[in-house]
Amino acid sequence: MRPIDPPQPLATLMVATCNVLNLANPGRVFYDSQDPYSQTEFERKLTWLGDRFRMLNADVLAVQEVWDDAALKGALGRSGLRYDFVAVPGAENDATHGGAKGTPRVGIATRLKVEAMQSFAEFPPGFQVDVPGLGLHTHFERPPLVVTLRMKHGQSLTVLTAHLKSKRPKFLQDAQGNPTEDRDDRKVMALASLRSLIMRGAEAMALRCLVIDLLHRTSMPLVVLGDFNDTPDSVTTQLFCATNEIAYDRSARDVALFNAYDLQGDAALKKDVAYSHIHQGSPSVLDQILVSEEFVQNGRNSLGDVKRVDYFNDHLHEGRDRTRSDHGFVRALLRLRMPPQDPPPPPAPLQPLPPSANPL
Repeated sequence: MRPIDPPQPLATLMVATCNVLNLANPGRVFYDSQDPYSQTEFERKLTWLGDRFRMLNADVLAVQEVWDDAALKGALGRSGLRYDFVAVPGAENDATHGGAKGTPRVGIATRLKVEAMQSFAEFPPGFQVDVPGLGLHTHFERPPLVVTLRMKHGQSLTVLTAHLKSKRPKFLQDAQGNPTEDRDDRKVMALASLRSLIMRGAEAMALRCLVIDLLHRTSMPLVVLGDFNDTPDSVTTQLFCATNEIAYDRSARDVALFNAYDLQGDAALKKDVAYSHIHQGSPSVLDQILVSEEFVQNGRNSLGDVKRVDYFNDHLHEGRDRTRSDHGFVRALLRLRMPPQDPPPPPAPLQPLPPSANPL
């Protein structure tokens, strides 16, 4: 019989996704329809987020709805945790940039070594979609961010954070932002809702193209985190996950994404508290963590697994307050196999004692 191989050690990786609800510097207008934060509100928001970040204690923190990267850094500072790398492309606060304009951005904070980072604004050529009344939809409203990271034991992985178009009806307006159609007309409302669906679907399709480019014929683990503004079983989520395709095409696993919640090993932890948003009293999962086949336990190309997924959503029952978030935060504990260690060298053979210089 073959000797039993010793278990391969596993390195852990804690990842989390957080929609921070319009995180902006005090006094600055982010939406014309909303008042800017007062200094008091801003301080309260930073303290609240800092407490949540400390509780999550994630190695990789993906964030959405950031208007000012200075505000995110301030919230991270309140956590007491150290993040060596913080980036929110398009929301920088420096001598030449005053934060995001028009729409908030996605970002990342991590303790791991960052090897590469790229923000993707445009859809791939040939994948633009016509939206009724708006013309071609050619780009993400909030560009997804792709980061290549290296863990301490040397394993590289890719992390993608995204925030897809909301379900809020997309009404037509002029260059000054004035409505050009009757928003009280229920038929117009239906058409405006269809525009949002088409835009979100187009973004899901473009995200699918990006996922394929990242995964096709590679063994690089991929983690996708974000607010997808749709549930795991929705058409748009399945469009960019393509998990269902593996039922009739085994090769599809190479470029499929799997919901981390479905893969977690501790089945006893799957309580009926898996939701990240409440709309009109109905809970749903909009914020998700998705992984590539490298995290599917015992899979052909498995490099690790999903140990646990947690939802931090108690604050959703505390009443609406813009100094908190209207989304729950989702955290996953992932594990990746460490490379085998070289066995210790065998002990040197015993040497015979030298003959005594003074034999009896």
